[in-house]
Amino acid sequence: MNPPNEPKMVIGSEEWCAFPSLHIPAVKARIDSGAKTSSLHAINIRYFNRDDEQWAHFEVHPLQRNRKITVHCEAKIIDQRIVKSSSGDKEKRPVIQAQLTLGGKDWQIELTLTDRDSMGYRMLLGREAMNGRILIDPEGLCLQGERLKSELPALYQSAD
Repeated sequence: MNPPNEPKMVIGSEEWCAFPSLHIPAVKARIDSGAKTSSLHAINIRYFNRDDEQWAHFEVHPLQRNRKITVHCEAKIIDQRIVKSSSGDKEKRPVIQAQLTLGGKDWQIELTLTDRDSMGYRMLLGREAMNGRILIDPEGLCLQGERLKSELPALYQSAD
């Protein structure tokens, strides 16, 4: 939640996000106030135990139409949820918590992990992550800053 005197951030229908704790410096998200929970593209999800807690190791191809850049991630599983996709299919997904960076601000959000390879965006930012912080301008695109396609590979070289 924003501090009481701080105005809400205005974002467009898509925005560049980052997840420092997952070593993801840039992923373009589709903003979807109709979706309750945010989701992140993840493949090869493997579960393991660490200190009597369930964790997952997974791979992320953070850039659409680019399978060369792969980020190996680990995160504690905080829940498993049944999620109904826009096509009506139900899927049980692991839920993690990660720090989101957007528009120079950072806060913790929940993310479901799922294969979004066939979707237009590698991430979907849902309303729970935006509540109390964000206003959406549906006409706007990347109102919090654009990323040049040419600069993206260098961001991921330094993330390794």
